[in-house]
Amino acid sequence: MSIKQKTKSLQAKGADLSDGFFQLKVLNGLEKSTRDFPKFTNKLKDLNHLPLKVSTLEIFQLNIGKLCNQTCAHCHVDAGPDRREENMGRAGLEKCLEIIASVPTIHTVDITGGAPEMNADFRWFVEEVTKLGKKVMDRCNLTILVANKKYHDLPEFFAKHKVHVVSSLPYFSKKRTDNQRGDGVFEDSIKALEMLNAVGYGKEGSGLILDLVYNPSGAFLPASQESLQAEFKRQLKRKFNIDFNELFAITNLPISRFLDYLLESDNYEGYMEKLIEAFNPMTVDGLMCRNTISVGWDGYLHDCDFNQMLDLRVASTSQHIDDFDLEALKDRDIVLNQHCYGCTAGAGSSCGGEIS
Repeated sequence: MSIKQKTKSLQAKGADLSDGFFQLKVLNGLEKSTRDFPKFTNKLKDLNHLPLKVSTLEIFQLNIGKLCNQTCAHCHVDAGPDRREENMGRAGLEKCLEIIASVPTIHTVDITGGAPEMNADFRWFVEEVTKLGKKVMDRCNLTILVANKKYHDLPEFFAKHKVHVVSSLPYFSKKRTDNQRGDGVFEDSIKALEMLNAVGYGKEGSGLILDLVYNPSGAFLPASQESLQAEFKRQLKRKFNIDFNELFAITNLPISRFLDYLLESDNYEGYMEKLIEAFNPMTVDGLMCRNTISVGWDGYLHDCDFNQMLDLRVASTSQHIDDFDLEALKDRDIVLNQHCYGCTAGAGSSCGGEIS
């Protein structure tokens, strides 16, 4: 069963699921469903993995804003054109730069959204991060590159600053892509990939990295990342002469709009069962929450992007960029809940695809 495109964010519709606390009540059997699923924390306790501690901070992930030119049906950020207020300003970005410069172990700045490129200070921020000698990763939805003339030169800008572009493409066919992300998205995505290829992205020896992200289009886990990557490469090259580097297969977590879809389609309980049955202890050591700090547009700190969307802040006295304290953050326990089953199912799932 494929997901159908939503026209408004959950917040704009005033939906209960726009609230992180309400989502947590659903996940813990207190709303919508009364199923008492095994607690994720008990799984880790049985494996002597509790408390789950952080390791060295290597990745500074920033959700620069929830404004987006798309309203995708599976979006865990609940981003869209109506989310204009939730965007980090220059003062917040300057504070982020101070933090990035002060932590030598941070090697990558992972910029997400929304469509991060729609933030007015996006280009300035990328330039400043590059000056610090850090790798910049941009989570690009592709269609933003063709949405408006002011974004048409982004491929050249990315190439100039050696930005690692990570682009969402649900499938190599129009029907499945448009079902998940909206009418016309596939055609615009192909145009954007052609623009990126034209400046060297995805081309052997160019040093310009273009990775794609695959999310399942329904209530099922992704297939093998290796097999999906081989098929994407074959089909995109054959049909459109498109090249890219790697494909990341990411499991849809039961939060925000995907949780809304699961509940509306009566797939919630079945999907949770699949995640729990597929729990893989070998994924725990490689979870992204262990070496990442996730910063919201409002400056609050989280263990991962998913916790951010559920308003689960870090378990530390340092919870905001204005009181950032690396020493206090080093010893924290990672905040866990039922959605964490999504990152530990099967081969595991992180912002970089499979874990094990």
